[in-house]
Amino acid sequence: RCKNLSVSFWNSYWMLPSDVCGMNCFWEAAFRYDYMKTHPSEKMHLAVVACGERLEETVTMLRSAIIFSIKPLQFHIFAEDQLHESFKDILDDFPYEGKVNYTLYPITFPTESAAEWKKLFKPCASQRLFLPLILKNVDSLLYVDTDILFLRPVDDIWSFLGKFNSTQIAAMAPEHEEPRIGWYNRFARHPYYGVTGINSGVMLMNMTRIRRKYFKNDMTPVRLQWGEILMPLLKKYKLNITWGDQDLLNIMFFHNPESLYVFPCQWNYRPDHCIYGSNCKEAEEEGIFILHGNRGVYHDDKQPTFRAVYEAIKNYSFGDDLVHSLLQPLELELRKTMHTYCGRVYKVFVKQLTKSIRDLYARRSKGR
Repeated sequence: RCKNLSVSFWNSYWMLPSDVCGMNCFWEAAFRYDYMKTHPSEKMHLAVVACGERLEETVTMLRSAIIFSIKPLQFHIFAEDQLHESFKDILDDFPYEGKVNYTLYPITFPTESAAEWKKLFKPCASQRLFLPLILKNVDSLLYVDTDILFLRPVDDIWSFLGKFNSTQIAAMAPEHEEPRIGWYNRFARHPYYGVTGINSGVMLMNMTRIRRKYFKNDMTPVRLQWGEILMPLLKKYKLNITWGDQDLLNIMFFHNPESLYVFPCQWNYRPDHCIYGSNCKEAEEEGIFILHGNRGVYHDDKQPTFRAVYEAIKNYSFGDDLVHSLLQPLELELRKTMHTYCGRVYKVFVKQLTKSIRDLYARRSKGR
C-alpha cells in the first residue's frame, strides 16, 4: 500500500549571521543546488528497517527528513508485521501536501537462510543487505538506521549521487576519524575498508550499479554479483564478525575500494566524534548535517546532548514556528549539557540546523 501524504509549512523569513557558512560550504552548496536544479522532478527514495521497540525512533527520523527536504520523498519502511498498523496510524495523521509517499514492507530474507540472517547482530538489521534485490525498480536509495536525524535537507546528501565516478556504487562515512579510538584497526578479525573502516548507518546507493556489478572477493577467483556474494561471505566470516551486516560491507569494499564514495563525518555524526574530545573537523567548521544516535543515546542519560536534539525533533509540531518551537528551546537544553564532552561543543549541534531553518524560510518567502 502506498499512501499520499502532504506537508504544510509556513511563510516566514529569518536572517542569520554571515559567518554561518564558510566559502567551502558555499561552493559545496552551490554544487548541490545545481544538481537539484537539473533534477527538479526526481523523487528521493529513503529506506529504513524497524524491528522491536523502534517505532517512535523511526517516526522521529522520518519527521526530521520531512521538515527541510525540497524534492518529493518516497519512504520504504521495512517493519515487523505487528508494527505496520501503528506506522499507518501515525503517518496517515501527518499534515502533508502530497510531497511524501510511504510504502510498508514485511521483513523478508532468503527462505533457506532466513533465521540466520535475522539474528545477525541486531534484529532485522541485515535486511539492508537485500534492499537492491527487493526494490528491483528503485534506481537509487538512501538507507538510514532508525536512530538517524536529518539536520539539513535529504536533497543535499542525495545530490552526492551526481558526484559518483563511473566505478562508485555506494557512499558511506568512515567509522572513525581518530585511529587511536578506532574499532576496526584495533580489534577486527576480518578485512575492512581503509584505515578505520566504514559505518553503514547512513548508506547512499546506486542500486542499478549494485545489481550489475561483479565483485572481487577472497572466496573465489570468479567475481560474484550482489545476490551471489552475501551468503558465502556470511559463511566464511560469521565467527569473526562483531557488527553483523556492517562488517560484511567492510569486507566487500575492502576488496572493491574503487566502488565506494566516502563522505565526511558530519554526514554521519556519532557520539564517538565528541565523547573523547571533538574529532570531526568538518562538523566544527560547518555543523552537523546528519546526527546518528547509536548505542541508544537518545533514550538514556549517557549523552544528554544527543538526547536533547532527539527530544526537540520528536516533540516539534508541524506548522509551528521552527525558531521559537524547536531551535530556541533546543539551545537552552544544550547549554545544560556543557558539563559533558559533547556538550562542550554543543554549537556544532545547532550550527547547520540554524542554517537549514533560515534556508527553509527563505524558500517559503520566495514562493509567496
